[in-house]
Amino acid sequence: MADEELKEEEKKEEPKEEEMKEEVQQEDVQEEAKKTKEEVKEEKDAPELMESEETKEEEKEKKEEGDFEEKPEKKLRAEEEEEEEGEEEEEEEEEEEEEELELKDQVISIRRVTKVVKGGKNLSFSALAAVGNENGLVGVGKGKAREVPMAIAKAVEDAKKNMIQVPLAETTIPHFIRGIHGGGVVVLRPASKGTGVIAGGAVRVIMELAGVKDILTKSIRSNNPISVAHATMDALKKLKNPEVVSKTRGKSKDRIWQ
Repeated sequence: MADEELKEEEKKEEPKEEEMKEEVQQEDVQEEAKKTKEEVKEEKDAPELMESEETKEEEKEKKEEGDFEEKPEKKLRAEEEEEEEGEEEEEEEEEEEEEELELKDQVISIRRVTKVVKGGKNLSFSALAAVGNENGLVGVGKGKAREVPMAIAKAVEDAKKNMIQVPLAETTIPHFIRGIHGGGVVVLRPASKGTGVIAGGAVRVIMELAGVKDILTKSIRSNNPISVAHATMDALKKLKNPEVVSKTRGKSKDRIWQ
């Protein structure tokens, strides 16, 4: 009985094994068919891919060539503009430095002033200073502080902010002029070479810093240094350049002041 049961089980297992083999064979066939289809597709798509890759490479080369042609021009222009801006800034800085180096300052007067307050008196110092480059550029300024050096420094800074250009005729001024400020009146007259600066106090300091070497001056009325200094500056502001006047009036320089 046992042998018959075993035979029956073996007979039942045999068809199952055959079915499994058939299924495996079918799967292998399907995989081979898929592979063949994929290979056929790759063969068909290969030329198209090659063409697309070639076109992409050509486009990249063209772009690179175009960029290579455009970029240098843009870069050169940008570099030139940057260099020009840098040169202009350097020139301006150099000019400012030269002006600062050339400028000379001189104290005209220092006064001790007091301010009466509820608790008593506050003492401070008032300074009047002039600044110039001895070549037609001059200015006057005031400063006040608790200490003398601070007052002078403030006066010099104020003078640098209020500088004017004075037209010179060689070593003197072009023409006679009169300046007024408050109670101070100053008269300036041109002089021949070798005369020197005939002036005193604030007028002399301003004339020397302006670069005037030959001049006749007279201070009338008030002798307050501040009034005299501002009257002198008023006179220098009124001076006119002979070349400009000759052009506007249509006359020669020799006949302008007649």
